[in-house]
Amino acid sequence: MTFLWAVIFFGILIFFHELGHFILSKLVGVKVLKFSLGFGPKVLGKKIGETEYLISAIPLGGYVKPLGEEPGEELSEEDKPRAFQFQPVWKRALIVLAGPVFNILLAYIIFLFFLGMNLPVAIPSLDSMTPTIENVLDGSPAMKAGLVKDDAITEINGKAISDWNEMAEIFSKNPGNELSLKVKRGEEVISVLITPEPAEAQDETGKQIVVGRIGISKKLDATVIQSSGIFSAPVKALQAVYGWCALTVEVVVKLFSGSVSAKQVGGPILIVDAAAKAASVGAFTYFNFIAIISINLAVLNLLPVPVLDGGHLTFFMIEAVRGRPLSDKIITAANRVGMALLFLLIALVFYNDIMRIVVPWIQRSVSQ
Repeated sequence: MTFLWAVIFFGILIFFHELGHFILSKLVGVKVLKFSLGFGPKVLGKKIGETEYLISAIPLGGYVKPLGEEPGEELSEEDKPRAFQFQPVWKRALIVLAGPVFNILLAYIIFLFFLGMNLPVAIPSLDSMTPTIENVLDGSPAMKAGLVKDDAITEINGKAISDWNEMAEIFSKNPGNELSLKVKRGEEVISVLITPEPAEAQDETGKQIVVGRIGISKKLDATVIQSSGIFSAPVKALQAVYGWCALTVEVVVKLFSGSVSAKQVGGPILIVDAAAKAASVGAFTYFNFIAIISINLAVLNLLPVPVLDGGHLTFFMIEAVRGRPLSDKIITAANRVGMALLFLLIALVFYNDIMRIVVPWIQRSVSQ
């Protein structure tokens, strides 16, 4: 079932994204040769009219192929009026922009349905994800070590910490082991020694394990959007979409600035795992997760990186200012750089996924 829920999850996200490109291409008169869910070899396909609709073997993406998309593509004089590269800049920009816009539209539709059913949409504060202490339990190792409310743990045993989950995982893996902390208290940084006390817990399989706890809790700060009924739901859904877009942009900015750890970036393995868990909880959690990831996909696609939609939009803006497009040589070189950056990101997210999900699963399997 995990695979099925993941396929449905990726299918919905990809379909809406590519549907945006497809619809805008048709609206502005560009001929679409292919509409594919997935990459790689064709699994199923049928040509309807001038477009071939495909399901391809690798379900981690998709594409819409308009006529004349590739630089230097040979076209007949008859084809040029409907070719992508011969359209005005504003038409090409609309086609590219439509993909991320449709991902945001998907999130809006989901939030609109929730709010119309009087179900709330919660948007967490980024502060609630940082390793800042909200409460310290009486008699706990944290209290004995002198930790207090609003302390921020920045380092454990020489390792920089920027995320609550990363910090909690280290404490969890060290029951009974003394740890050295760096703690930011106001403008001062102090050193603290602390020993997580052993506590019984259950892992994801329900097996009893021993973990470390120091007796602190984090801020549970979130904006909860609710609708009083179906008539206020459209406006409230816009607020929910705006809130999640703003949070996503804030996270991206802090990732690049180093304020949020790159270890928190997840990829396909994490998404598959999270989608299956969300589906096991219920439809609300599953579709809420789809909405959030759809907004993430839209924002990340708009980054000005060649090969992403934002990279194409950047080229179009330069073309609009210059009055002529960049040379094929410059665009090809930029796309190669963008592809290299994309491969580095893919390597990072797969490494994080393997260390976060696959390695613990192997360790549990070996210990059983």
